[in-house]
Amino acid sequence: MATAEDERPRGSSTSLVTTCGRRIAVRCLRLAPADRPISRVTLDVGRGQGDEPGAWAALTADEARGLAHLLLRQAGVAESAAEGRTRPGSPYR
Repeated sequence: MATAEDERPRGSSTSLVTTCGRRIAVRCLRLAPADRPISRVTLDVGRGQGDEPGAWAALTADEARGLAHLLLRQAGVAESAAEGRTRPGSPYR
């Protein structure tokens, strides 16, 4: 079984470093068994500054889209809370 990382344009980043120092890497993992190729979006949350263990997940395309939707929605809630506003249905006041 062969594995390959997605090809991406030079200079494009697939990771970010959070304020607390954890690197979060997002990549495409392709597994190529002879009978049926498999692709997953991988999310690798690296170790923290105190060397706490990280986490790793492999998501289907639909799962990755669902996670992206949830992250964007919560980012909006966080921004609204920081600005002193609330969104309809938000538990933050």
